[in-house]
Amino acid sequence: MPTAEPITTRAIVHRGLGEPMGEWIETYRGIVSPWECDVTEHFTIAYYFDRLADASALAAKALGLVERARGPVRLDLRFMRELRAGASFHIESAPLEIVADGVRLAHRFVDSASGESVTWVEQKLALPALPAELRRNIDRRRVAWEGPPIEARPEPAGRRGFFATARDRVRPADLDENGQLSLAGFVHRFTAACIQAQAAIGITAEYMEEERRGYSTFELKLAIDKAPRLGDAALVETGILHLGNSSMRFLHRMIDPDSGEELARLGQFGVQLDLDASRPAPLPPALKERAQARLAAAS
Repeated sequence: MPTAEPITTRAIVHRGLGEPMGEWIETYRGIVSPWECDVTEHFTIAYYFDRLADASALAAKALGLVERARGPVRLDLRFMRELRAGASFHIESAPLEIVADGVRLAHRFVDSASGESVTWVEQKLALPALPAELRRNIDRRRVAWEGPPIEARPEPAGRRGFFATARDRVRPADLDENGQLSLAGFVHRFTAACIQAQAAIGITAEYMEEERRGYSTFELKLAIDKAPRLGDAALVETGILHLGNSSMRFLHRMIDPDSGEELARLGQFGVQLDLDASRPAPLPPALKERAQARLAAAS
């Protein structure tokens, strides 16, 4: 099957004998607008997914997969450095490998001014069996993963210890080109859930303003099994799975409030950040005690 040529190609990534020798293609280029930043004064995580949706679609088109990719969405993100208002950046994408039930892709957010890769993304595209010619084309274009290791995290099977953190319904502005909740739409709700969860343990808007503190995410794991459509109700419940000196790991679950069916989940790992020093800040004992009381056991 013939495939569309990529818009822009980057330098070939040379490897040793037997290693992938593919090429990264540019799949997005733009900036961080001031209104896209959050209370931590960084690029809001939902807007990473907004741009990632474009990059993923263009990568799939370049690889001849645009009409084939269907099924669950799996994305792992690792933030090496935050982007701030006014930053210029671009995204480069490439296939990593063909697996039994799909293709693994890599995306990297690159600071356009410095050339530094600031965010790494591994994406799993669920696909039916691929024709031999298409498999060979993808295999020729594979690259080696150069980002940090993707770590497995334990997650609970049940909902014990979880509490409601977001509730609404899907509006027209939330939809993607397929008429269902967009990637950014999911993550905007999970972001609201994170702020609600923090408020429940005393990390309120007043606390963050007075103490100059925020929650800075360094890892996200998004799994979408079913996307709600226009007018559908959605409920997010959150559990606190890890509590360190300055770090907290949340698991947010979006469910259908009528059936109880899980639609998606987001694992979110980050630290309390000193906004002035731009480094992790310990949780005060009183807040840590309240968070400890709400810990949900991971499996």
